[in-house]
Amino acid sequence: MNRSETVVHLSPHLFTEKEKPFIEAGPLSASIFHFETGVCGLRLKNELGQLVLLPYQGQQIWSAEFRGRVLTMKSMFPEPRPNRPYLETYGGFLLHCGFTAMGVPGKDDKHPLHGELPNAEYTQAHLVLGQDDKGSYIGMSGQYQHTVAFGCNYLAQPVVKLYAGSSLFRVEMKITNLRGVDMEYMYLAHINFRPVNNGRLVCSAPCTPERVHVRKSVPPQLKVPAGYRKFIEAMEHDPTGHIVLKPDLPLDPEVVFTLTCDADEAGWAHHIHVLPDGTADYVGHRPDQLDKVVRWIARPSDQDALGFAMPSTSEPEGYIAEKAKGNVRILPARAQWRADFEIGALIAVEAQQMEGKIDKILGKR
Repeated sequence: MNRSETVVHLSPHLFTEKEKPFIEAGPLSASIFHFETGVCGLRLKNELGQLVLLPYQGQQIWSAEFRGRVLTMKSMFPEPRPNRPYLETYGGFLLHCGFTAMGVPGKDDKHPLHGELPNAEYTQAHLVLGQDDKGSYIGMSGQYQHTVAFGCNYLAQPVVKLYAGSSLFRVEMKITNLRGVDMEYMYLAHINFRPVNNGRLVCSAPCTPERVHVRKSVPPQLKVPAGYRKFIEAMEHDPTGHIVLKPDLPLDPEVVFTLTCDADEAGWAHHIHVLPDGTADYVGHRPDQLDKVVRWIARPSDQDALGFAMPSTSEPEGYIAEKAKGNVRILPARAQWRADFEIGALIAVEAQQMEGKIDKILGKR
């Protein structure tokens, strides 16, 4: 198999208001444009769907659509906004979070919400075309260097690969510590699907209070309705009450869990959101890279989001709280850290097969 890769370097001046084709390679294509807000956009397409990515703003996956269905959360932002804080341009499908800190800042934390990576200004971006063990792909990658004198200096290099004939795509994130001293780090892959009423959550973590732990604290900016805290107390003792997304569940403004997952023989943990028609959303990750999974569900009237599997180094309580729990990691001098994900949509037969695989991991079969 030819594993060579073609790299096509991008530049912001190539992006214009009118979308234009950029590369076509059989069923795979890329087009470029910029949103009305001025943010550069890159659209990758195959026979089954498309991804819209932001090459210079966090290398976010802004939206995902496969098999005729929008996978991305419903948000208040029809388009990304440039150079804004996290909550002032929030609605993307996948945001890399971290890396010097992550989570909701506590009262003594100094870091922004979810760190510097979500809207980081990438100075280099490029398209990639090639073939690997999964087939022919088109993708995006780039580089962001985060440097603070006497503090940290690291290089972030994400990759997204969309494959011919597949509604699953791969995401990688590599971080290299460029300094000659160790650095602390935190990371979370904020993957935001759109929930479907009566969808069912299945994953390779036993749904027990020990393995699916609800967050009892409420961020200070959020106001909760009547009955919310009672629901949280019930989830503390029996988290199975949230795995079917019934319309009457009190998931406004949000409910957050942290999961500890088991892996299959290849080292992968699996998560699905099974829709009433039998199809499913999917996230796969490696617990040996990220040993926790944050589950975030937010269903207020003007937003609708299901982060049913957001692999992470920690719970999302901010640097000081997670440091006290021992959840802030160390990346040695000159060392590189990596995380791998598989994300997308499954047809009904694939969803059934995946649920069988999860049952096998959990010892149900």
